[in-house]
Amino acid sequence: MRVETVPETEEDPMSRQHTPPTVAVLGLGPMGSAVASALARAGLATVAWNRTPSRAEPLRDLGVVVAATPDDAVRAADVTFAVLRDHATTRALLASIDPSALAGSVVVNAASATPMQARETTRWATDRGIRLLAAAIMVPTPLVGTEDALVLYSGDPDLFSASHDARAALGGEGRYVGDDPGAASLLDVAMLEVFFTGMTGFLHAAAMVGASGVSAARFLPLARSMVEILPATLTELARDVDAGEHPGAQDRIAMELAALEHVHATASDAGLDLRLPSLLRDLAASAVEAGHGDDGWSRVVDLLRDPRARDDRARGRATDGQLTVPPSSVQ
Repeated sequence: MRVETVPETEEDPMSRQHTPPTVAVLGLGPMGSAVASALARAGLATVAWNRTPSRAEPLRDLGVVVAATPDDAVRAADVTFAVLRDHATTRALLASIDPSALAGSVVVNAASATPMQARETTRWATDRGIRLLAAAIMVPTPLVGTEDALVLYSGDPDLFSASHDARAALGGEGRYVGDDPGAASLLDVAMLEVFFTGMTGFLHAAAMVGASGVSAARFLPLARSMVEILPATLTELARDVDAGEHPGAQDRIAMELAALEHVHATASDAGLDLRLPSLLRDLAASAVEAGHGDDGWSRVVDLLRDPRARDDRARGRATDGQLTVPPSSVQ
């Protein structure tokens, strides 16, 4: 699968018809309400529907029309935002709507999903004549409609173009990432992995220093100093991964294994959960055992791509809880 990342660009104002679209929002949980609010504040005629009608009431003050049924909400809409819990719920709701009511609308599906689910839902919609554009909203609700918003879109590029004016009301950047309907979800889950891994790393480190009486606030400036070097580090890692080359000119996995052993031992001495430090240590040890001790950390990507090889090496280690590491690996 090829994933493109094309940011929204300004178009020639003379090339676009300036009749504002009518938009609909299906689902008024926290994110759906934020989307409806942003659309209304941008001056678009907005109709909203929610299974629990009371959730729609606060939006009336913004001029949002509250529809009694999903059909009523989408019938006049040029663009419909489906902001529901998951894709199964989205498909069930769309299936309940009279096809003629959806005929004139581009449906932007903003439910969270895996790439496979996003592709399946798009195929399902296409088979029923529903024009579906996949979306992933990458910011919390307070940022929807602001210049800091980021929304990823994938699927039919014509639908991306046709929904421009409605999407622009969500603020910030609307990024088209390719015609594969699963591309937006793929990048969504990848970004979430980076985010939650980073937060969990900080929390584990905070627990580790906290065991010795160091507060999280005191540790925070030092943690931030590590985060500040990450942009340059990620650039180098991306280059190495794409090139398939893992030079150890600036760092060697064998050297880093020694440091990760210290992290693991310190966490163990503090009585902490060892799953995170064990993962890091074991990845480094597997790379060393495979003969990659002199490579840079980017070599770990090969172990992540082929977990069976890593697990086979893990089963070959000593079973007393200690790693068997070649003496040269910690030099």
